[in-house]
Order: sequence, then C-alpha cells, then structure tokens
Amino acid sequence: MSARELTEITVVGDDDTGLIARITTLLFEHGVNIEDLDQAVRDDLFRMTMRVDATEMDASEHHLRRELAALGDDLGVDVRVRFPADRDARQVAVLVTKESHCLEKLLAAQAEGELDAEIGVVIGNHDDLQPVAERHGVPFHDVGDESGNHDERRLLSLLDDYDVDLVVLARFMRILSPKVVFRYEGRIINVHPSLLPAFPGAKAYRQAKEAGVRVAGVTAHYVTTDLDQGPIVTQRAFDVPDDASVEAMRERGQPLEAEALLEAVELHLNDDVVVRRGRTELRDPDREYQLGLPDAVDGATPNSPVDGERKATSDD
Repeated sequence: MSARELTEITVVGDDDTGLIARITTLLFEHGVNIEDLDQAVRDDLFRMTMRVDATEMDASEHHLRRELAALGDDLGVDVRVRFPADRDARQVAVLVTKESHCLEKLLAAQAEGELDAEIGVVIGNHDDLQPVAERHGVPFHDVGDESGNHDERRLLSLLDDYDVDLVVLARFMRILSPKVVFRYEGRIINVHPSLLPAFPGAKAYRQAKEAGVRVAGVTAHYVTTDLDQGPIVTQRAFDVPDDASVEAMRERGQPLEAEALLEAVELHLNDDVVVRRGRTELRDPDREYQLGLPDAVDGATPNSPVDGERKATSDD
C-alpha cells in the first residue's frame, strides 16, 4: 500500500508520559494497523506522525476522528487525521515576502500542469505579492505586521484551513518556529542563496562576496529546526567574476533560486526523494536522474585522482 493510500495522523503538543501508548492503544482497539510511526521531542514540544491502514477498522471515519480529538483534548495535544479521500489533490502553501521570482516560477509550473498538486494558498508577511497570487486565481493572506513579523498562530490556522501537504518557502524572509517546523517536518522546502552549508543565514550573497568565492550558488533544502541545516535536495552554481558586485550576484542567482526550488518541489511531490541519515537520496536508485551537477558538467570534471597511485581512504 502506497503512502497516498494510508491515513495520516499527526499529533503535536506538550510532551507527556504515556502519550504514545494511549493513542496507539485506541487505534489498535479499532483495528487500525500502524504502518509507519515517527516521533520526536524538541524543547518540550512533542510531534508524532503516523501512517496507518484504516481500511479494516471497525468504526466510521467520523467516529475515529471524534475519538482521537477527544483523546487529544484529554492529553493536551492537537490531533489531526487525514484519510486518503481527504486529499485527492495535494495542497501546497507558498510563503513569500517581497521577491516574486520563485512564486512566479511555481505558479507558472502549476498553470502548465507540471505540479502533481495544487497551490491552494499564498501566505505573505507583507502584501506586496498579493497581485501576483490573485492574477493566478490563488487566495492570498497577509499574516505580517508593519515590520513583517508574522503571526504564527494565524499561519498555522491557515495551513490547517487549507489542509496543506507541503509548505514552500519562496524567499520567505522569516524563521519558522519549532511549532511550525515540527508539525510539518519533512514537508517544508526552502531555497537559500548559497551553496549550503556555506554562508547560512541572512545576506548570503554578501557573505559569499566578502569571502572571495569563485563559485557561488543556491540550495533548495528541507527545513529543520536548525537554521539552513536541513537535508539538501537540489543545488545550482554559477561563476563569480572578480568585478562582480553583490547585486550582480543576486541577479545571476535569482533565476537559479527559482529553478532549484521548483525542481525540489517536483521531486518531493513525485515521491522521488527520501531522506536517509540526514541526506536526500533518490527513492529509486535505478532511476536515470542527476541530483547534483548536470551530466554535461559532470563529464567535464575528473572522476579519478590525478596521482594514479593515490588510494582513497575512509577520510576522503
């Protein structure tokens, strides 16, 4: 049974002894088989995601939802249940600030039928890109104050309202708290204007310029609670001439940001990638696909040591 055919149950709240046992016991009593369970605690915040086979359960979907919600209230946690029929078309939320290039690329891809999902909502911490979303017929919500600080309670409420499967940070210039990241762990993709792990954080192009790099780039990666440290999905690189200004680097990088982000989103939506031990890998190793450099570039680089007698070691 594929992941799309399984029911997804997400639990988020304060950590407490016996929490997992009480939820899994309720599922067992109703004949629900747990196929996959992932749980973690960070800063006393508990998050558990289960994928279960509910096809043989002895209760209706409504009854199971009601019982889990009541148990969640008793335990002081939020429980969300999504049956396969609830997600015929997966929903994507795009978070933005003021730069439009990544949003435009994603919306154009949707218009061309390239995304195996629907961009259901665009959420900003400023309202600058509202006309872009509305031009494509996508609802826009501004959750920021005058300084661009976003209201996370409202953000979470919107993500729930739109039943979001994937959150895409399309140059969203704010850091999400663990309450958001934990709830959507493995389902938030960001694009960062550097070849991570180099130059994390703000003003990455300026950092690269000041460091004197000859090659710069961009990275699309999964978001974790560690800033710009999540598993890398796609990257793009470009040369930096001696006289290149920070603005020139930004102009060269922005189209690559949009390209790398779109590719990462497509890979995720097509279930083509999986994270193992912190590294993103192709789910099907036999698939002819290049996650790194394009074949043309890869073919121009050496594939063996210049010194033929040198042998690789475990430290290489």
